[in-house]
Amino acid sequence: MGRLHALGAAIGSVAVLLFSFGFALAQDAPLARPTEKPILTISGKITVTNATGAAQFDRQMLEALGTASIKTKTPWYPEPVQFEGVPLAKLMKAVGAEGQTVVATALNDYSAEIPIQDFTAYNAILALKRDGKYMPVQDKGPLFIIYPYDSNPELNTQKFYARSVWQVKSLVVK
Repeated sequence: MGRLHALGAAIGSVAVLLFSFGFALAQDAPLARPTEKPILTISGKITVTNATGAAQFDRQMLEALGTASIKTKTPWYPEPVQFEGVPLAKLMKAVGAEGQTVVATALNDYSAEIPIQDFTAYNAILALKRDGKYMPVQDKGPLFIIYPYDSNPELNTQKFYARSVWQVKSLVVK
């Protein structure tokens, strides 16, 4: 009976080890490649990629990560707006971000440096939709970094408005 117990324990240990190894591999597995034109490229200090040194996403891939909504007043629209997009903390986890800041760059090359801690501290999102419709490039799309400005007076400042990059094309993790 003792040998059987020892054999069972050894098999259990091997199973746990294989499961853990498989889980680690799955976490470091490359992302699927975009099937449509990519709208976002993430590079820098990331461990999960699907292109040389970068992670590229099309809209479908971003939405597949899961979305969240924020209804808030902004300085850019006269009425409160409902934004929907990927929580930036979730996006950073998906690419294995290992840095402290992100440089967000827009199509017109405007850029802002954002502390990664903002993404969890304030539940910021990378919005794809405004009031239920995908945002066109002509109106701050296709991607717009949004904070829940109404949730905290600190967010209603130029510091956070400057971090709210619209027409985002890339994020570089530093």
